[in-house]
Amino acid sequence: MKNNKQYIFTIALCIIYLLLLAGVILFKLPFFNDFSDRVRVVNLIPFQGSYDESGGIVLREIVENIFIFVPFGVYVSMLRRGWTFAKRALLAAGLSLLFEILQFIFVLGVSDITDILSNTLGGLAGIGAYSLASRMLKARTIKIINIAALAITVCVVLRFAQLFYMSHFMMRPPQ
Repeated sequence: MKNNKQYIFTIALCIIYLLLLAGVILFKLPFFNDFSDRVRVVNLIPFQGSYDESGGIVLREIVENIFIFVPFGVYVSMLRRGWTFAKRALLAAGLSLLFEILQFIFVLGVSDITDILSNTLGGLAGIGAYSLASRMLKARTIKIINIAALAITVCVVLRFAQLFYMSHFMMRPPQ
């Protein structure tokens, strides 16, 4: 029964994470902008849009895309412990591809292969982090990760709400 409660708790945290992920990737929340000029753009050349004016690579967006998908790798590992590494990795790549396809279909931004690669790398990092944690923590892994995930989720939701409030009510130009 105790494991069943942990499993349900993990599912709840994963759903909150996926909702926040969709909000950030698809709708650019907590900041709402005009997304694009309503033109569908697909970039199939890795790292093509990752350079600044001086020709140096801008790692910020790539690193953010990696970090935002690390929890997905952890959650899929927690919820599908019997799956092989390859299945978990394919699920991370598939979710990233789904987001890029949705961005293309609904004209919500640029569909970019660099995003798929960096998101997948983040998922792989999450799978690896879970594997390492499970070796170190043994039977306590799920409980400890759920506690940490709850704390992080609360912080992220509060920050998300703060940024949303600021962008919609405090930083809006007077009309």
